[in-house]
Amino acid sequence: MTDARQPDRYALVADIGGTNTRVALCDGPSLLTETIRRYKNADHPGLESVIRQYFADEGAVDCSGACVAAAGPVRGGVANMTNLDWTIDGSTLARATRAETVGILNDLQAQGHAIGRIAPGNIRSVVPGPDGAAGDKLVIGVGTGFNAAPVHETAAGRYVAASEAGHANMPIRTEAELRLCQFVETAHGFPAVEDVLSGRGLERVYHWLGHEAGDPSERSSTEIMTALASGDDPRAEEAARLFTRILGTVAGNLALIHLPFGGLYLVGGMARAMAPHLDRFGFKDAFRDKGRFAGFMQNFSVDCVEDDYAALTGCAAHLSGSA
Repeated sequence: MTDARQPDRYALVADIGGTNTRVALCDGPSLLTETIRRYKNADHPGLESVIRQYFADEGAVDCSGACVAAAGPVRGGVANMTNLDWTIDGSTLARATRAETVGILNDLQAQGHAIGRIAPGNIRSVVPGPDGAAGDKLVIGVGTGFNAAPVHETAAGRYVAASEAGHANMPIRTEAELRLCQFVETAHGFPAVEDVLSGRGLERVYHWLGHEAGDPSERSSTEIMTALASGDDPRAEEAARLFTRILGTVAGNLALIHLPFGGLYLVGGMARAMAPHLDRFGFKDAFRDKGRFAGFMQNFSVDCVEDDYAALTGCAAHLSGSA
């Protein structure tokens, strides 16, 4: 940064995932992309350590505020990470950043606050909807885990409700899906949506397909996606197809629950990786396969957010009060 780092001008924002934490500065609602840095969570015992490293790397700044997005439930201002042994509270965040104002959001809440601030070039259409549709929206996160958050526009401003949708039971429509459910349940004790619709979920689907074929083998989600692109592993394509169909079913269920006439937005690393394949693997058909409500499902559009820093943008917007 070439500016003088005026006291109380900038705020710190962070997106804490299950694997990595991204940290940046913002000037009001504007994210300063040149200040974004990423840290591996495994290298740090907690968020304070990450922030200390960030200030060492980026340079000291007198923060006016700080807001973090955590991949886990937030209750009473305390975030408990779902896939990471970290607990984050306001006093810890204030101490680490020396900020006067702090905020802690669920990661999907932050993504919800970013909607409307994403560059059009970072939005990929998955399922078209009615032109000019307005109303509430729904953000669905598919990455290290799975979650969803409805976005409500109110007279008092935008409100993004938190949830832990990824820990609901996975849907079952076919005999094969029932066997997949039983396979997941045997290994993990409960067949949750996140156990299939996530990075590790894709790995389980691939493993299950090998188990079904009497030829068990395992590959990482990265290896599966690489094989999908190269076309050298039919099982990778079969796993991605099943993943896509279940994602369509779950997204359709959530659309009927929340009625997001302003659109659904897929976010997260796995969503971005799968986005180019969703059409050919039947996402739209699965999304709209709701019997007598199939026609009604045409009221909902689905887009994929391909901005890796959307949660940071959402934190900045929330902190500035301009979301």
